[in-house]
Amino acid sequence: MDKIVIEGGRPLKGAVTISGAKNAALPALAACLLTGGWHRLVRIPRLRDIRTIQRIMADLGTDFREQGGVIEVNSENLTGYEAPYELVKTMRASILLLGPLLARCGRARISLPGGCAIGARPINLHLKALVAMGADIYLDHGYINARAPRLRGADIFFDIPTVTGTENIMMAAVTASGRTILKNAANEPEVQDLARMLRSMGADIEGEGTDTIVIHGVDRLETCEHTVIPDRIEAGTFMIGAAISRGAIVVEGCIPAYLTSLIEKLKQAGADISAEDRRITVRGPDRIQSVDIKTMPYPGFPTDLQAQFMTLMAIADGWSMIRETIFENRFIHVSELRRMGADIEINGGQALVKGKERLLSAPVMATDLRASASLVLAGLVAEGGRTEVHRIYHLDRGYEAIEEKFRGLGAAIWRESEPPL
Repeated sequence: MDKIVIEGGRPLKGAVTISGAKNAALPALAACLLTGGWHRLVRIPRLRDIRTIQRIMADLGTDFREQGGVIEVNSENLTGYEAPYELVKTMRASILLLGPLLARCGRARISLPGGCAIGARPINLHLKALVAMGADIYLDHGYINARAPRLRGADIFFDIPTVTGTENIMMAAVTASGRTILKNAANEPEVQDLARMLRSMGADIEGEGTDTIVIHGVDRLETCEHTVIPDRIEAGTFMIGAAISRGAIVVEGCIPAYLTSLIEKLKQAGADISAEDRRITVRGPDRIQSVDIKTMPYPGFPTDLQAQFMTLMAIADGWSMIRETIFENRFIHVSELRRMGADIEINGGQALVKGKERLLSAPVMATDLRASASLVLAGLVAEGGRTEVHRIYHLDRGYEAIEEKFRGLGAAIWRESEPPL
């Protein structure tokens, strides 16, 4: 198992290019199950989660060809419809295979998913919607079993906006008979990206980017070429890295419009930010100001950047309040930040952060994907020696070559293999 080692104290300087979005690439790969033939997906990041969903799809009979950041996918010769626990247990997003498998094969058997320990992400909203579309679903020994000769359109209301739920039902509905209306749908950029891909395959979809998505089922789909959007969470992590290290960097290959809430909060914290087409320049302040944040569905402040922003607030002037409204257990990184000297108190879904002059290096343990990134950011500014971030397999699920990119910006950061116990 690897660890990340960091010697703090170096301001980030230079330019970094953002990879394709994991949370757009995963549904794009799943959508290739909807019809056979070779699909061409561009800007697919090299991540553990991408490899996991490829392994599951390959186990179902899907073929892959890869070169650089391009993956070609052909599900013409599907031989199965089951995603086993052994593969699914490491990644919650594997539930995205349920909708397209049910639409294509008329049946699906998916293990209840695993993944990060950041709180419940119930899939009942997915299942309730599929039942409304005519699916017969039952749970058996930890598996979701679903059957439907052909799904039918329905009016679906999500009790809460759900990104994977919206994506799953979009994929299920594109070949269903009749019209499907998704109300209180998620409008995240990744949902919009999937809608664009499905439309290029011949789907009849409108309304993505709003809370109401309308899908008219079609009889057949075609193959397509699709370029996934850049990863706004990776971009945001590097932007916070520039601010916390009091550096100056250019974040290239991003979409500034997807990061407006973070840009506003970083400006309030004292950072100098300018945005152009596909580029954001961030200059960190000499004195970081305390700022309150509240995580919200898009276009609000992303829950996936909460841990990183909390690390920034740990060395800001004054007090800040961090309110988490999306996941109930997304403060589990706080205990590790405290090991580095952060002063943070938790009360339910709120964290009160008292900024301190410095953080101190320490060995820390990553508990989930974004917590891993927050600890790397803390290590960039920690004093007193080396910070070691352990269990970085979480980090590898969502950041492509993160230590290489930070090293390219001047950070003293590298990966080491840990000896077996």
